[in-house]
Amino acid sequence: MREIVLDGSPEPVLELTEALHAALNDGETVLPLAGTDPSCAALRAAMAPEDPVEPETAVLIATSGSTGEPKGVLLSATALRASATATHERLGGDGHWLLATPACYIGGVQVLVRALLADTEPGIVETRGGFVPEAFTAAAAGVLNEPGRHYTALVPTQLAKLLEDGAACEALRGFDAIVLGGAATSPSLRARAVDAGVRVVAAYGMSETASGCVYDGIPLDGVGVRLAGESDGIGVIEVSGSVLAHGYRRAPEHTAESFVDGWFRTGDLGRFDGERLEVLGRADDMINSGGVKLAPALIERVLLAQPSVAQACVVGMPDEHWGEAVVAAIVPASGVGGPDEAKLAAAVRAELGKAAVPKRFERLPTFPMRGPGKVDRGAVREAMGES
Repeated sequence: MREIVLDGSPEPVLELTEALHAALNDGETVLPLAGTDPSCAALRAAMAPEDPVEPETAVLIATSGSTGEPKGVLLSATALRASATATHERLGGDGHWLLATPACYIGGVQVLVRALLADTEPGIVETRGGFVPEAFTAAAAGVLNEPGRHYTALVPTQLAKLLEDGAACEALRGFDAIVLGGAATSPSLRARAVDAGVRVVAAYGMSETASGCVYDGIPLDGVGVRLAGESDGIGVIEVSGSVLAHGYRRAPEHTAESFVDGWFRTGDLGRFDGERLEVLGRADDMINSGGVKLAPALIERVLLAQPSVAQACVVGMPDEHWGEAVVAAIVPASGVGGPDEAKLAAAVRAELGKAAVPKRFERLPTFPMRGPGKVDRGAVREAMGES
């Protein structure tokens, strides 16, 4: 197993690209790690790189997952190729890719795999000092200067930051498609991108599906999606197809529970709006308030539609009367004044009913994150419990 430690500079990414080429073609195994992540040592230890790797594993993605428990996702060359090929087919053909997200995560790995399959050299955004619009704009210029189609992948927080910068926004307009993953895309952010002439494609997927497998609510070619345990049109999302991982590192019982008869049980709730899949968040994030089950994602969507709200995270907090009380953490939008809590409550009531209205609003300067673009709900809950 070949370990590649990434620090946000281009050199390790180039090494990883070379290693991925060998993994796709010569049967090697690659383990990309984020050297700047405090959890890097724990994740590496959990991957046991000194032990023999499971057969047919081209890439081992180390992740803390939604629960914080270290695990490794086993991805074959077949799964990686299937995902990259289906993505190109959906977007309109091979092209030049710009890497802007960390390559220790599957979204970044897939940018490099797509570039390899397209036989193009990926552009790389320098992120050693953090993600800044100036670095993105400079790296984008080199990619956009190449003939053909141009793509990049971002998380919503990156897109929001780039849309606020004139030069970066102009660079965004040059891409034929921007794959937006890592976290849910709010309608307001998508509307801002459309108004700016930026072409975004919202992707749903995870390490176990070799990156995004559903684009703008429609599964990629060769991907199956169904809902398990469906009630009132809502069920747990399950995915099938050649994009699937073949299990978890040194965890046969966990593998047997999650991968059954060719289907992967995601743990996410969803529903279909016609032919399009709507993702409603993690099943274990559901709030049971007074016997009413509520999806935080739907409440967050209403809050994010308000101009005064930049970010929103809704969680359930222990409550003697309700069992769980709906509580909303808010990061106020800059330059528009603080959010009017009465107006926020009224908006939620009008859209989702009285039970969904947060019992309390808490303003935070920023949200703690886990992984690329994902809010750490547990840490948010702890922060609000201390306030």
